[in-house]
Amino acid sequence: MATLHYLPPVKPSAIALGTVFNHAASLAVLTPLFGDTYKRAQRSNSSEEFFRSKEAASAGAAYGSSLVGAAIQSYGVGALINATGTLSYKGAAYLGSLIFFASSAPTIIAQIVQEKRPVDNVAVGALGRVFETIGLSLFLTWWGTRTNPFD
Repeated sequence: MATLHYLPPVKPSAIALGTVFNHAASLAVLTPLFGDTYKRAQRSNSSEEFFRSKEAASAGAAYGSSLVGAAIQSYGVGALINATGTLSYKGAAYLGSLIFFASSAPTIIAQIVQEKRPVDNVAVGALGRVFETIGLSLFLTWWGTRTNPFD
């Protein structure tokens, strides 16, 4: 029988609240997509016509994948907090910074150097990623991630 003892336990409420926190930060970056889609929905003749459109399907897919990604990231950050024994906000900020630099720095550098994107557009995305990594680790440390804090 296969067991999942190698996956660190994380308090379910921490995953749920971290998902909401992370999803809200992610939606701040995706708001222009949803804003345009909402305007098109208001202009369409009927709500049924809009829900059958490709725009609604793509917005729904983006929303759903963002929510699932936020939940997975919340579990991952909570598991890292537990596995490293992080108890302080300073430690959580360091851990979140490591996650940010490992996951986002290569993309940010590529967007500026190779793709020559405007720096303000890259900065908005980077700010969203800072909230999704450093902010999430600080929030989860504040809430608590351990299932049994006396272990």
